[in-house]
Amino acid sequence: MIECFFDCSSPWTWLAFRNLQPLAAELGVSVRWRPVLVGGIFNAVNPSVYESRERGVPAKQAYHRKDLSDWAHHCGVKIKFPPSVFPVNSVKAMRGCLLLAPQGLLVPFAESVFEAYWTRDQDISQDAVLAALCQRLGVDEAAFFEGIARPEIKAQLKANTDEAIARGAFGSPTIFVAGDDMYFGNDRLPLVREAVLRRISAP
Repeated sequence: MIECFFDCSSPWTWLAFRNLQPLAAELGVSVRWRPVLVGGIFNAVNPSVYESRERGVPAKQAYHRKDLSDWAHHCGVKIKFPPSVFPVNSVKAMRGCLLLAPQGLLVPFAESVFEAYWTRDQDISQDAVLAALCQRLGVDEAAFFEGIARPEIKAQLKANTDEAIARGAFGSPTIFVAGDDMYFGNDRLPLVREAVLRRISAP
């Protein structure tokens, strides 16, 4: 009933990723995690994101950092913003999420990527960082790097990104309830909860 299009390069997505899991468990529904490249979404439909990073309103940017810090504290996570490398190339990490999904490791791998980047300030575009995450999860490193280079994994990540755009996404996280009811951002999760409950209780 719930789909979440996500990219680990967004701190707000980490908050949503963490918060959506207990919400789904509470409601007794599953989440279909859909890795994407948010940069591809921005390039296609939301290029103003780049301009706002360069020439944003200082007061708004200051509040953005405070808001993120407040949410991180509320959710019990430590987020360093901005990290040393920002924005980061997350393509290998997001391909890794797709590769490890059939093994049931998408969630723990994505969680480890979020933590490495946003808490430990590690560059998740680097093979050494991803190799260390594989070791922590008991994933064979050689098989991982061979796998994320496969054409079908590359194609699936692009297909997910294109699908998100076609369905109206303009950033990460983008959440859908029952296929076509779209919500954007961690702070919309209360609305996601209500949307699921409406459908569960519908006759």
